[in-house]
Amino acid sequence: MLTIGGISKSFGGRTLFEDVSLQVNREDRIGLVGPNGAGKTTLFSMILQIEEPDAGKINFEKNIKVGFLPQESAPVGDETILELATAISDEIVDLKKKIKAWDTAHPDDLEHHDDNLHARFSELGGFQLEAKAKKILVGLGFREKDFDRPAKELSGGWVMRGHLARLLVQEPDLLMLDEPTNHLDLEVLLWFQEYLKGYPGGILMISHDREFLNQLVGSIIEIRQSKLVRYRGNYEDFLLQREAAEVQLLAAYNNQQREIAHLMDFVDRFRAKNTKATQAQSKLKQIERMEKIEAPVNTDKKISFSFPQPQRSGLKVITLKNIDHAYGPNVVYRGMDFSAERDERVVLVGPNGAGKSTLLKLVAGVMPVQSGEYILGHNVKAGYYSQYRIEMLQASRTVFEEACDTPQRMTEESIRTLLGCFLFRGDDIYKPVSVLSGGEKSRLALVKLLLDPPNLLLMDEPTTHLDMPSIDALVEALKQFQGTLVFISHDVYFIRALANRVVHVNAGRLTHYSGDYQYYLDKTFATSARAALTAGAKVAEPETAKSVERSANKEQKRLDAEERNARSKVKRELQQLVTRLEKEIHELEQRQVELTADLEKPETYEAPGAAMKVNRELTHVTETLETVTAQWETEATKLHDFGN
Repeated sequence: MLTIGGISKSFGGRTLFEDVSLQVNREDRIGLVGPNGAGKTTLFSMILQIEEPDAGKINFEKNIKVGFLPQESAPVGDETILELATAISDEIVDLKKKIKAWDTAHPDDLEHHDDNLHARFSELGGFQLEAKAKKILVGLGFREKDFDRPAKELSGGWVMRGHLARLLVQEPDLLMLDEPTNHLDLEVLLWFQEYLKGYPGGILMISHDREFLNQLVGSIIEIRQSKLVRYRGNYEDFLLQREAAEVQLLAAYNNQQREIAHLMDFVDRFRAKNTKATQAQSKLKQIERMEKIEAPVNTDKKISFSFPQPQRSGLKVITLKNIDHAYGPNVVYRGMDFSAERDERVVLVGPNGAGKSTLLKLVAGVMPVQSGEYILGHNVKAGYYSQYRIEMLQASRTVFEEACDTPQRMTEESIRTLLGCFLFRGDDIYKPVSVLSGGEKSRLALVKLLLDPPNLLLMDEPTTHLDMPSIDALVEALKQFQGTLVFISHDVYFIRALANRVVHVNAGRLTHYSGDYQYYLDKTFATSARAALTAGAKVAEPETAKSVERSANKEQKRLDAEERNARSKVKRELQQLVTRLEKEIHELEQRQVELTADLEKPETYEAPGAAMKVNRELTHVTETLETVTAQWETEATKLHDFGN
């Protein structure tokens, strides 16, 4: 499908690629990895023919379609989200406009209509396009009322989801993704991950999400020392294979160096002697003929730095007692208890909308408690990372000036090292804050937080916009951190590296697991480390908070029984509705197939007005099918939620 043959590419005297080759076949799932600046984006640009290689060729099979999702926001015009998702080709867009104009035209103008429009639109699958797009948009988190909103009214992250929907509707033969999970929340990420498992084409992706790569790819291509090195398996397999290869390479390099040293020792001792000069020259030629093994370079060597540590707090860092909290009529917590002690690393997990972010804000003190007790421990200073992202930075300063603005005394070298860990390298440190992207501002705020950390650190998705080396650097920094950490994350690697306690949040109740993330997985019999982050139901008897214990009284049991009965009734009604909608969808789909077949018959166009009549009925059936399908999706989702 794609063949890269012997390409080379240099920028400003620096060689990114030197005589590299690659074969990508249909249904390949490939992860492209390498340190920042290694050339991942440049390789994508050459495949997309945005840039030309200095030497070598990039060839595609005939009629191969390539789709690309960039890391940064792609442009939009005046189209709606649904129009964006269905704009899979210029021909489709043009046909839709012509058919729409014809359908709304005056009957006197119809004599000039080309009857082949509908046949061609049907041939391209146009009549099924919107239904497919709506299903994908729902999977990506859009609501039905968002479909007709102009895309330019939405944030950059939602626009990227719209472009992603367009690619999934289009189904190109080769799907190229650059950090596709950056703009997705966890539940959408899980949907997207499952969708890609059944994707019919090949996938080439750049991602810093280890778990995403582990779930999807069948091989990893690493950019290393201007070469492309391919490893079979997922990201964890790649790490193991590369480590073994590095051990072998180091052994081979050391053996060759010993052999060269032995030969040179002979040359040095005997080159001046007439009787041995010929042999000495022979040894020199033997060294010259050797294919030299390059010294192995560990590009993943962990960056070592130290930063100021906060003042030591008391043992009891934060205590929330009998907390009630609601947003208007929506009750999030009633009688909730939470506490954290010095040096704990607490991760909050649970379904979206369960109250994790609300709990983090309550602990941070950025959201006042409405009822109950908020007790901050002795010498405790809280810092909330989501708040820092937007409030810590001054637009008029440079990156370096912002990093230096800390009450702690740090050397310039230490500050530069820390900035480098978070992708501010070279002249980047002299950029004004005002021109930084959202991701760059997040990384700079993270640097400032590490340079003057509080002893109670609250972090909401701290790994967003970080590449793998930066995540490693953050992990190492937080391992050094001598304080208490409470955080939310969907990065399983990050959680495994840090958490020593898990709190599951669901329906206003906290369930406590006094162990690391693996302990939580074992206790809940989870089958997926990532899916367990949003799991709602518990299947094991865990350690519970006092609020859960208090709820086990007789009155609560009675209320629970009433709630179960009410839910059962609603579930039965939902089941009946879903069954009826499924039957209606089946009938509409059958009629749609029949009408589409009629449009493809020549005799349909022989009788005056017959094609128009069939087309109008097809349009009505298609619109009805889309409406009923959307209703089915809504009701089926409700039914599924009842099952969970």
